[in-house]
Amino acid sequence: MDEKDMKRPLIILTGPTAVGKTALSVRLAKAVGGEIISADSMQVYRRMDIGSAKILPEEREGVPHHLIDVLEPTEDFNVVRFQQMVKEILPDIYKRGQIPILTGGTGFYIQAVLYDIDFTENKENTSYRLELERLAGEKGPAFLHDMLQEVDAASAEAIHANNVKRVIRALEFYHLTGCRISGHNETEREKAAAYNACYFVLNDDRQRIYERIEQRVDAMLAAGLVDEVASLRAEGCTKEMVSMQGLGYKEILSYLEGEIPLERAVYLIKRDTRHFAKRQLTWFRREKDVIWVSKEDFGYDEDAVLKFMIEKTEWLRGNRT
Repeated sequence: MDEKDMKRPLIILTGPTAVGKTALSVRLAKAVGGEIISADSMQVYRRMDIGSAKILPEEREGVPHHLIDVLEPTEDFNVVRFQQMVKEILPDIYKRGQIPILTGGTGFYIQAVLYDIDFTENKENTSYRLELERLAGEKGPAFLHDMLQEVDAASAEAIHANNVKRVIRALEFYHLTGCRISGHNETEREKAAAYNACYFVLNDDRQRIYERIEQRVDAMLAAGLVDEVASLRAEGCTKEMVSMQGLGYKEILSYLEGEIPLERAVYLIKRDTRHFAKRQLTWFRREKDVIWVSKEDFGYDEDAVLKFMIEKTEWLRGNRT
């Protein structure tokens, strides 16, 4: 038995936000005997349903979903914790004879699992991190992002200025190692995958994605996004918390705190979500061994898309234990 035969199966279904991953993942799981692991940095939090576009229990159609509603909004969540939690979940899925389907749009989280990235080698430097946090508080996220631009332009391009924690992590990595974290990620990308994986990237015409983002944000507002964020704020959630860094949450918080009008908050959510979708696609284009699934190529026939994915995963299904 060669090394490939010994690897466990893993299906990945990712793509830009609002492309239609959620509904397809449920159909795929039912077709292949799968359980879904959410690779989403916001759906992990309880009571953050509308802004995270969380799949409702009745939409899951009996398919087990993992890493949804497992943390309080006051708790930190990051790629290291995500990787650890997935490693705890996987053995039970395999024991049940099912295939894990990693579904979501957070590319770095997916990469951390697929290539079993080792995060233990880099010691933390608390004093430097605190200094960066102080700078962010005093001079704003853009100042820190400019610092990153000077030492690691590739990371600055990939990380939004408002994602202060990731900007700090990239600066901290450079400070500790003298190496760019973007280069480190490229090296990790060259590692052999830790699983026998089918890595699907669902995609669509960019303009269609942007239209769906507009519609989704409008639907979130109609469903009560402002009330959801107001409730979280009443619980004591603030912009400094990881949970409140998510698109839709920090902008509505700014509105509720009187910093910007609601119209401006909605504009920012839509604009930044479009930018996020663009960065997601940039990330996935750099990944190797991905199977691009363009909805346009299938004439927007969801049955045809599903059939294609079932055929592509057939070789995995005999190696699920």
